Amino acid sequence: MDLQMRGRKAVLAGASKGIGRAVARALAAEGCDVAICARDQAGIDTLTAELQAAGVRAIGASVDMSDAQAYRQWVAGACEELGGCDLFISFGSNGGAPASEDTWRGAYELDLMATWRGIDAAMPFLEKSDAASVVVISTTVAIEPAFGPQPYAALKAAVTNYAGALAHSLAPKGIRVNTVSPGPILISDGVWQKIREGRPEFYEKTVAQIPLGRMGSAEEVANAVLFLASPLSAFTTGTNLVIDGGMTKRVQH
Repeated sequence: MDLQMRGRKAVLAGASKGIGRAVARALAAEGCDVAICARDQAGIDTLTAELQAAGVRAIGASVDMSDAQAYRQWVAGACEELGGCDLFISFGSNGGAPASEDTWRGAYELDLMATWRGIDAAMPFLEKSDAASVVVISTTVAIEPAFGPQPYAALKAAVTNYAGALAHSLAPKGIRVNTVSPGPILISDGVWQKIREGRPEFYEKTVAQIPLGRMGSAEEVANAVLFLASPLSAFTTGTNLVIDGGMTKRVQH
């Protein structure tokens, strides 16, 4: 299926690992030019080289997304360098660490404010696109708590609410905003891989709660993100796409 992404411009923040990396690879495979940032320069260099080998334009930089000025400058500069922006996604997250002053502050900066700042910085370029799309990354624990109270879940819930309101606000401009909420995703260098190795009982207990009987992959999430972001989903905005193998029990009305 042609997702009509060839020649489009995507700016992905915090995308050198995990789901962000998988989305960048999937976009490149569809012929989309990609800009990425993260703190890890080595990871950025490796991924941009891989994307360029796929035959698209790919640029990357090391950026601390909690540094508001540096992050905004990178987003605007990346849009300029790519020649526009048709898709913006922030993958920045402080993760699911236990509550403390530092983790609350980190979740606020990386999960919530990095999403808002990135969209805000990309907005002048999204407004010029004829197929503008924003995908917000949330989580199933934002809609159905599963692992106790934590800043990650609370701030992702705020992100989900913000994205829904933003979708209605930007629809008259032709800019679509949708949310993707993954459940447990097994990634080779990710949290669940470490849990499987260090806490196998907890890992197996979690898998047992997933009706499909396994965790998802970053590539499965990336494929859903691409379809939602693409012009093929041109009439879809304001939705929250849950990708969790049926783990959440709520009925989606």
